[in-house]
Amino acid sequence: MRAVVYQEPYDVAVEDVEDARIEDPTDVVIKVTTSAICGSDLHMYEGRTGAEPGIVFGHENMGVVQETGPGVAGIREGDRVVLPFNVACGFCRNCLAGNTGFCLTVNKGFAGGAYGYVSMGPYRGGQAEYLRVPFADFNCLKLPPGDEHEDDFALLADIFPTGYHATELARVSPGETVCVFGAGPVGLMAAYSAQLRGASRVFVVDRQPDRLRLAERIGAVPVDFGQGDAAEQIKEQTGGEGTDKGIDAVGYQATAREGEEQPAIVLNALVEAVRPTGMLGVVGLYVPEDPGGPSEHAQKGELLFRIGKFFEKGLRMATGQANVKAYNRQLRDLIIAGRAEPGFVVSHRLPLEDAPDAYRRFDRREDGWTKVLLKPGRAAA
Repeated sequence: MRAVVYQEPYDVAVEDVEDARIEDPTDVVIKVTTSAICGSDLHMYEGRTGAEPGIVFGHENMGVVQETGPGVAGIREGDRVVLPFNVACGFCRNCLAGNTGFCLTVNKGFAGGAYGYVSMGPYRGGQAEYLRVPFADFNCLKLPPGDEHEDDFALLADIFPTGYHATELARVSPGETVCVFGAGPVGLMAAYSAQLRGASRVFVVDRQPDRLRLAERIGAVPVDFGQGDAAEQIKEQTGGEGTDKGIDAVGYQATAREGEEQPAIVLNALVEAVRPTGMLGVVGLYVPEDPGGPSEHAQKGELLFRIGKFFEKGLRMATGQANVKAYNRQLRDLIIAGRAEPGFVVSHRLPLEDAPDAYRRFDRREDGWTKVLLKPGRAAA
């Protein structure tokens, strides 16, 4: 089958790889209809992780079940399904507690597994024609048959639940004000989710005009940090107090206005932008090792965080990747009911063979390249 394979930094290729197949009784194999390129994939693409050549990318996957293992009870051939990016067993201590992003079974010596991602287990990614899904009864979320809401449903694999998870970490409540740093797909989903939860005003910080326009389109207040200190701009619009809650949707590759990479700059900006006793939700990726970090400490995942100011203001912070299964069923039903349309972030739908060019252009943050969906089986553009 054809799949997107990592070669070296800034180089992926679409190659023939071994077909996905049933390996355990609880597996299914799906024919992939949509697999998205994620901002997290760019960390590997840029050589900013320990990813080795040969890894098949793709953790945001949906498709139609082609084959089921003998131990699968609730999923049938022909079912249309979307898969959490978390690979989870469903029966370990963390899964039973709902913390499926930190499964203790699927990735030996590590809490958590995922498709096609470095250090997240032996699971190939879904930027391919077919994908093996372990523990399928637990991991597959059934969708209505057909192709309706394909863009919206594809985002249930990661960015919509992750954006919602950010608002859960920050405990966003009706009537509150929220600032979201980062207007990439996850940041836009966090802003959208804050509105779904009843936030009165949502500020979205970035400096890319196309992404700030998208934020404004959904009713958020765009804040261009290229035009001045973002925290100060937010405080000016909140009576000098700052917002009730803050969200980091950027992570460790954050840059200052001058373009210099400063891994802790968003965390420190949130400390300034959120009012005393407020809460921060951090879903932007931070890693224990960053080979391309701008300093020796950054390369070890050690950041210069303003803990004194954080403590002085009585702020609280919650972090971590999303437990997608905690949210994806409810978010699916909001889409079906017409109450949520997250697909507004999708900018491109491309055949699998166009993946190398798509990665290059998405990584350069070209104007209008917000969220890219790959469509295996579609003719090359």
